Amino acid sequence: RAANVAVATARTGARARFIGSIGDDPLGDALARRLGEAGVEIRGRRGGRTGTIVVLVDERGERTMLSDRGSSSELTEPEPSWLDGLVALHVPFYSLAVEPMATTCRTLIAWARTRGILVSLDVSSTAVVEAFGIDRFRRHIADLSADIVFANEAEADLVGIDAMVESVSATAGQVVVHDATTACVHRPTGTVEVVGHDLGPVTDSTGAGDAFAAGFLSAIVAGADSVVAAGRGHDAARDHLLRVYSS
Repeated sequence: RAANVAVATARTGARARFIGSIGDDPLGDALARRLGEAGVEIRGRRGGRTGTIVVLVDERGERTMLSDRGSSSELTEPEPSWLDGLVALHVPFYSLAVEPMATTCRTLIAWARTRGILVSLDVSSTAVVEAFGIDRFRRHIADLSADIVFANEAEADLVGIDAMVESVSATAGQVVVHDATTACVHRPTGTVEVVGHDLGPVTDSTGAGDAFAAGFLSAIVAGADSVVAAGRGHDAARDHLLRVYSS
């Protein structure tokens, strides 16, 4: 998912960097090449077998994801230089749910904090949260104190919007709950901004949430307010879906 966000960010015209572990194999070579062609800079490690995900979509648009993390969870020995020049660090919770990558990501988040880099988290998956433990997840994101937390409606219902809003209270941040038609920006002050948008009939929305996060973050770091950023997020998600359905 981090690679999806990086590519979608580059498509907005912003600079993007992927930090992760890519296998030292032909699939990894192809992935690195495609990221480079998309305008994404790569930092991290190469080694082992590249991780893969198989996405199954039924006639109702419901998705089942079968993942093989390969070496993607083996990211270790982070380097401060990986953060050089960054203004925002986006971390899917997938990366915080397994070791040793989780420790590496927590280290990068701590370094980002000391540098004044905006930190955003994506809840990523109800299945991941349930496997991790809902109460444990709530404590975890509260400890990380991100500036922005992204979730879809199912994830927000599972974790609880109050718990997520509390997790960003230390940074006066925001929780963004989005779907195909609406983005709701929740703040610790209790205010909620609602931005509507119609992405049209969609059977397979795979990757749209990552594109939304990319559009939202690109707008925020460029100085936009939350309402404008949510609109840019929807635009990025629509652009992603147009690419999928036209390919």
